[in-house]
Amino acid sequence: MAFDPSVLPKDFLVTSFQFTKNVHRDQYPSIDPTKPEIALDGKVVVITGASRGIGAKAFAPAFSKAGVKALVLIATSVSKLHAVEDEVKLINPSIQTLSLAVDITDNVSIEKAFSKIEKEIGHADILINNAGVSNETFGASFADEDPDVFWSNFEVNGKGTYLVTRAFIKSLPNPNTSAVIINMISGAGWVINPSHCAYGVSKLVAQQLTVNTAAAYPNMTIVALNPGLVDTDMVPPPLRPLGFDTPELVGGLAVWLSHPHAKFLSGRTLCAHWDVNDLLERKNEIINSSQLRMELVGPFGPQQFR
Repeated sequence: MAFDPSVLPKDFLVTSFQFTKNVHRDQYPSIDPTKPEIALDGKVVVITGASRGIGAKAFAPAFSKAGVKALVLIATSVSKLHAVEDEVKLINPSIQTLSLAVDITDNVSIEKAFSKIEKEIGHADILINNAGVSNETFGASFADEDPDVFWSNFEVNGKGTYLVTRAFIKSLPNPNTSAVIINMISGAGWVINPSHCAYGVSKLVAQQLTVNTAAAYPNMTIVALNPGLVDTDMVPPPLRPLGFDTPELVGGLAVWLSHPHAKFLSGRTLCAHWDVNDLLERKNEIINSSQLRMELVGPFGPQQFR
């Protein structure tokens, strides 16, 4: 689906992949993290890319409101993480926080981080693989992009997601422990947009990691989440006229996904716009089909030629 952002309606990113009857661009009652029904008392949450953007504006506040025991905030800059710590403690003064400077493309750095988490807090229950980069010149032709810059997207968005997920799973008490992993992906991976290729293709790595990790660990809930268009410094200027979804929408949904009622979505991809009540109504349909998964489409098998 190729598109020119300048000629698109503002609701294009919502309606073009609309899966539920009701859609949202802001938080609504069912995903309000202050609701007792979706409280997360006693849980430990790890958020990568927590110093800015969705990590700081959406996930950290939402999980704080949900009453988690502790937040582990991971980014490359500890000083920026301290500001996020201050904000979440205003929301939830009793919350425990741990800020760690980690290079998520380096396995040694990640393993040291999870060792520290285990020592100071205990094993984590929920992982938000939010850290990501968009290193490319929007509008530049594919062949003119610097190969090293192009590949740097895969180092963070692909390798980084894998390494953090691996360390998180290995830190659990045993392979059958219940846990939640939310991998941030992007609609940029589904549309044909040569001017945004590096980012979009690199995000497909996390999407397919979701499918395979969920199959390997059926006790866990592992989903790929497209947050929509939240106002961060990673949004290319041409997309800004399409309007923004609130951080509260994404954060509240992540809290909702951290409960057993969302287990049926494990291994699947969803958009933050979709109404969770509508998803629950379609639960059996989703479970009994290949919906919300990326697959090769076509008539396959020798029987078609007989």
